[in-house]
Amino acid sequence: MKFGILTSGGDCAGLNAVIRSVGLCLKNNVKGAEIVGIPDGYGGLIRGESFPLRQEDFEDILALGGTILRTSRQPFKKMTVSEEGGSRLSKMVANYKKMGLDCLFTLGGAGTHKTAALLSMEGCNVIGVPKTIDNDIYGTDVTFGFQTAVEVATEAFDRIRTTARSHGRVMLVEIMGNKAGWLTLHTGIAAGADMVLIPEIPFSLDAVCDFVNARAEQGENCTMIAVAEGALLDYEAKYKKDQRAFIRTELGETTVTRHLAEVIAERTGAEARVSVLGYLQRGGTPCAYDRLLCSRLGGYAARLAAEGRFGVTVAAVGNQITFNALTDVAGRYKFVSPNAEIVRFARSIGISFGDRA
Repeated sequence: MKFGILTSGGDCAGLNAVIRSVGLCLKNNVKGAEIVGIPDGYGGLIRGESFPLRQEDFEDILALGGTILRTSRQPFKKMTVSEEGGSRLSKMVANYKKMGLDCLFTLGGAGTHKTAALLSMEGCNVIGVPKTIDNDIYGTDVTFGFQTAVEVATEAFDRIRTTARSHGRVMLVEIMGNKAGWLTLHTGIAAGADMVLIPEIPFSLDAVCDFVNARAEQGENCTMIAVAEGALLDYEAKYKKDQRAFIRTELGETTVTRHLAEVIAERTGAEARVSVLGYLQRGGTPCAYDRLLCSRLGGYAARLAAEGRFGVTVAAVGNQITFNALTDVAGRYKFVSPNAEIVRFARSIGISFGDRA
């Protein structure tokens, strides 16, 4: 059997660990397994590019960050648009067949899974593996790369706190997460943030400033705020994403964090500073938790391929590794519920979400 592997979308820690696990499990359990890597995600499949992956390629990559296959983003909305030579989807299907693949492993996030579902519906044998630091893929308790990002963001938050205390400042730490607030929420709790602002719970400028003032009156000399890049002001919640983006562009802003810092400084008199963690959260070696999770997910994906079970994506549910149909997962997201136990817990220890609850 011939197997293809690609990594698509944003990079994160653990991609190489999954590649390694898939490869080793296939080499050890499928007689005559031939494995090829497809470079640059779906871009490589669109162009029909691939290269052989041998036993030695899987050595010493368990702890390696990034992806040995490289990656790229291919907008889902463009997959079925007619172009010269056919749509991107039709090119991928044709190249899948031309390569003689019996199965394609797609390591990626929500957008990757939507495209994988399209390929599956076109007759390609596809198995997905859920990757994203956002932890927002439906049907799995956790995605690989998430825990490493939490660890990195938490350490950065801890370091920024020392500056906040030394200077008596309000520090807004912007954390990745455009649609879902899992990374900001987990980091905020783990790092002892005073306030956590996430997309699922729109916040009020008045509530935030009142909270900062109240802490100052209680003698607290600094306030640490974890802000998801997709955090929303309460009056923005009524707008669609494109409308919000237009309004912010007109104001010269991309995220709400810097605007919030300016408002806090103006209304409370506190020194407010912004630190954007950015790609720091994606890079570097995976933590031990992710190395184990990646190995289990990759091994299970290889097992599904050997059994001929396609059109699925692996998942971690409870203490078990299982799978979901791609059609059940594609286009669906896992968001933080404002009434989730973890949110109620955070509120119980005094963490504010910038609302009036």
